[in-house]
Amino acid sequence: MGMRARVPGIVRRTMRLGLAEVYNPSMLPTLRPGDRLLLSYGARVRAGDVVVLRHPFQHDLLIVKRAVERRGGGWWVVGDNPEVTNDSREFGAVPDGLVVARALLRLRPPLRAGAQGSRVPALSGLPSSVRPLRLRSRRFRAR
Repeated sequence: MGMRARVPGIVRRTMRLGLAEVYNPSMLPTLRPGDRLLLSYGARVRAGDVVVLRHPFQHDLLIVKRAVERRGGGWWVVGDNPEVTNDSREFGAVPDGLVVARALLRLRPPLRAGAQGSRVPALSGLPSSVRPLRLRSRRFRAR
């Protein structure tokens, strides 16, 4: 899906957006299985961004990781869950050409209504169901 974004009077560019679903626990606690991500294809990646990339050894597999730093022509990426090592600790820096998109927002599915059909539990979780994924801290460094 394409969307035109206008920069005040100077440049017009196309921003391509998409959705992806998280299926495994490698990004816990930031992302849980079932979360959806609003993606920006072709967006500039900076250290701390959550990105979707092609697995370096299995190009038909898309994975979600955090870009930590530039190394040797690619990105050092890690999952937020230290128990899962399917990241640069296993396969090294990822070439720029394998980075597909940058995640802009996490969209968490609403909680299910209680047994009596009350919507109060579902509504109480609404403020945390949509979160930007850009980190404010630069404490993430490659291990």
